[in-house]
Amino acid sequence: MTNIDHKQYVQQLQTIEIDLLLEAIYRHYEYDFRNYAAPFLQRRILNRMAAEKLKTVSGLQEKILHDPLAMERLFHDFSINVTEMFRDPSFFKILRKKVIPLVREYPAIRIWHVGCGSGEEVYSMAILLHEEGIYEKTKIYATDINKFNLEKAKQGSFPLEKMKRYTTNYIQSGGEKAFSEYYSVKNELAVFHSFLKKNMVFFQHNLVTDQSFNEFHIIICRNVMIYFNKKLQNHVHQLLYESLFSSGFLGLGNREEVRFTDYAGHYEVLHSEQKLYRKNK
Repeated sequence: MTNIDHKQYVQQLQTIEIDLLLEAIYRHYEYDFRNYAAPFLQRRILNRMAAEKLKTVSGLQEKILHDPLAMERLFHDFSINVTEMFRDPSFFKILRKKVIPLVREYPAIRIWHVGCGSGEEVYSMAILLHEEGIYEKTKIYATDINKFNLEKAKQGSFPLEKMKRYTTNYIQSGGEKAFSEYYSVKNELAVFHSFLKKNMVFFQHNLVTDQSFNEFHIIICRNVMIYFNKKLQNHVHQLLYESLFSSGFLGLGNREEVRFTDYAGHYEVLHSEQKLYRKNK
């Protein structure tokens, strides 16, 4: 067997092992990662194997089936969200300019933050709505697959060392005040004021298996579907479409699109660069 043949053999075997691992997770723990993007899964699985000092994916499968704590660690690897406050400031600036004026007169506003992670973007949205004078009549539903992320998000406290970057993001997004007015400092943490939490609801929701639970005027689902394959992306787009009011707004991440999905014809582009869309049918 040549080196090339051996490499291909090892890759094919690893692919089979990963498929079996995902099937085992689904059958035993009822978490369905089978339609997540293959490169993403492979990276996270190999990293977990190294951390657990295991040589094969099959070895990882055996461990997670017999050790729920090992499964918990792998689950955390699969559900890591990279986020920050006012991430991609231009998105929040366009949201402030293009969307807020169109929902300002609604008697009540419902917003869904999908895959909220540790909550930084949810608090960013609350600050934006507060400055626009409409937070009092808004309810923000923030969901994530990872209950540990949700517990952290509920606390509303983030490392103080990150506030310099977050302040820059806030200013670039069109922020109107001193960012430090929104938090107090305690034990090297920036603890955001409780009034920002009062209209937030955090709960666990799985995009793969759970259904729509409400109708929303705005849905923010940014940098979540980049981890999914085409089949799962279409499934999620159906869920989001069915969860939006007529003429509701959808915000995606900068590497995500409506254009190449089954729902491309159901939205008008509000801002192409910042991936903001409005439901039109």
